[in-house]
Amino acid sequence: YELHWSCCCHFTMSDKGTVVLAYSGGLDTSCILVWLKEQGYHVVAFMSNLGQDEDFEEAKKKATKLGAKEVVIEDQRKELVEEFVWPAVSGDLIYEGRYLLGTALARPCIVRGLIRVARRVGAGFVSHGATGKGNDQIRFEFGCYALCPDIQVISPWKDQSFYRRFPGRPELFEYARQHDIPLPITPKAPWSIDANLVHISYESGILEDPATPAPPHLYLWTTDPEKAPEQAQQLTIAFREGVPHSVSVEGEGTTVHDPLEIFDTCNRIGAKHGVGRVDLVENRSVGIKSRGVYETPGLSLLRSAHMDLESLCMDREVKKIKDYLSTCMAQQVYNGLWYSPEFEFTRSCVQKAENVVTGSVQLRVYKGNVFVVKREAPISLYNQELVSMDVQGEYEPIDAAGFIRINAVRLKEYQRVKTLMEHK
Repeated sequence: YELHWSCCCHFTMSDKGTVVLAYSGGLDTSCILVWLKEQGYHVVAFMSNLGQDEDFEEAKKKATKLGAKEVVIEDQRKELVEEFVWPAVSGDLIYEGRYLLGTALARPCIVRGLIRVARRVGAGFVSHGATGKGNDQIRFEFGCYALCPDIQVISPWKDQSFYRRFPGRPELFEYARQHDIPLPITPKAPWSIDANLVHISYESGILEDPATPAPPHLYLWTTDPEKAPEQAQQLTIAFREGVPHSVSVEGEGTTVHDPLEIFDTCNRIGAKHGVGRVDLVENRSVGIKSRGVYETPGLSLLRSAHMDLESLCMDREVKKIKDYLSTCMAQQVYNGLWYSPEFEFTRSCVQKAENVVTGSVQLRVYKGNVFVVKREAPISLYNQELVSMDVQGEYEPIDAAGFIRINAVRLKEYQRVKTLMEHK
């Protein structure tokens, strides 16, 4: 699925043209919407439904009231799962060994929708509310420039006139009051939250101190593992060529095949049993270390099952190379390079390796833990007769003697040299 568009804009100096704003409905992007109008732009507000808990109709009314000439709400949930999450599952993607990239996977999906709208309305500009210290500014802007090279990105939080005018939250609140921008009714949580159907992330505020424990009431999705059901639950996840194909939950009597339903089912079971919580310090693309707390229940289950099936189906040397490519691919996604040539190359290599990964894995989930119960594949490198201690098969034990002697030459020589060095 590739997009190669040429975005054109025709405007005069008195009319700066149309800008498509990635609009969340929150205070920041609402203020940015009004600010963009102040600067002379016609604003189209774009909202992406990625499964977050959001009253989209209310947000649409709000953006319209603030002066957006059009508000576009696009349901991208299925697109997110099929085009972005499934490649992450096939690639076993994980950043720095712990982060499953829930936000990083969502951003290129949003960008795709944003550029679609920009192309339709003939906008020469796009805008976003990401800050100048975070990863999202990079992900949004790299994606926009890659999909629409002629587009111009307006990033207010990197615009000196903007951030000098709004050096802190009090100035932003005062601007909102002056322009009749609705302020949050409920008290703001002492941390920032980003949510989609892949995960919920919590950052900043009191979490900026890595020595401060995340309070128990922070988690909005997953059950506290200590309070999770006393009864374990089992589910079976099937894959075709590395891509999730179905899921069935023991005791529910149905098998789900629709990609969005597969992911929703894994989320439901994982969240119920407290799977997918992680508290970490990560390295942002801009060189800053940041502390984040994440809930990623469904993707945690899928990754565990997929990695186990690979052990059954994939050649060991191919797996070593694939593991290296997975690390590269995760870094590329984290750094906003989904639409880069290196990502395309890495992804194509991973897809080639995944051609053999077809089969199913049964998982048992219990109080935050995921256990593999069994796995099976129609075509597998696991040869039960070959590995059996009771059947000779085609393996000749005497051949191992020569194998050991040849490979021990290097070890003997190392010890010989080591002894000479010690007696110098």
